[in-house]
Amino acid sequence: MSEEKKPQEPERPSGAEAGKSEAPQEPERSEAVEPEAVPEPVEPAAETEESVTARQSAPIPVALPSDGRERLRAALWPPRVSRGQLVVALLLFALGLALAIQVRSTNDHSQLRGARQEDLVRILDELDGRQQRLQFEKTQLEQNLAQLENSSNQAKEAQEQTRKKAAELGVLAGTEKAAGPGIVLTIDDPQGQVKADMLLDTLQELRAAGAEAIQINDVRVVAGTYFTDNASGGGVRIDGKSVSQPFRFTVVGNPQDLTPALNIPGGVVRSLEKQQARATIVQQQKVVVDALATPRPLQYGKPAAK
Repeated sequence: MSEEKKPQEPERPSGAEAGKSEAPQEPERSEAVEPEAVPEPVEPAAETEESVTARQSAPIPVALPSDGRERLRAALWPPRVSRGQLVVALLLFALGLALAIQVRSTNDHSQLRGARQEDLVRILDELDGRQQRLQFEKTQLEQNLAQLENSSNQAKEAQEQTRKKAAELGVLAGTEKAAGPGIVLTIDDPQGQVKADMLLDTLQELRAAGAEAIQINDVRVVAGTYFTDNASGGGVRIDGKSVSQPFRFTVVGNPQDLTPALNIPGGVVRSLEKQQARATIVQQQKVVVDALATPRPLQYGKPAAK
């Protein structure tokens, strides 16, 4: 205590006492300096409180999930879309929509879309029959060409072939009689339910199956034949001529093609049975179509100049 008061005295001792008083002051200075350097443990305490406050106010970081799916989900949601990405997405959507519309419109134009199984079978049979007929015509034309090339008198051979061709065209036009294998279709309609449209459907089926000459009762069927219902309510008019039941179709063609075309599921025979009409088909090795059609002069059509 006496030593601590000595520095406060106004007078300093001289000589050796001064040296003695200065010597013990050095540790006192060191003890005085040490408290000045001690604030370091105090400062961390203040910094710790500030860091706690900052940590409480700052957002808590979310740890990434360890699972790959969760990480992918966290990366994709919420989405971060830029303007360029949005434009590209809209362009891709428009392109996909255009392709879908084009494919749908192409499918809608198809005639076979939504067709019944019976219709598909009938169309397939018609295509097969048409292919066979075209192949037969091709073979005949090739034979005619070979005969013309190998004949010594090509002019006479050409006249003979022209005569045959004219007879064939006369059969198609209804100005020549026709004979050959075929069928006879008889439709009995006691209820009077068979109308002109049903006879027209029957004619179309026969033509599609390869019929070459057709006669209904005593009326020859040609390219311009038309059907109407009688105004009186009984029978049908064909080319203006009244025809009453039973309706008798005399058809020249391949019986193996004509009969199945009429008997297919949903075909002519089934449709007639729904109207309480009975259809009878008889195959014959030779039928004669002897009714003739009167050719009508053309009013508007002219041969086209080559």
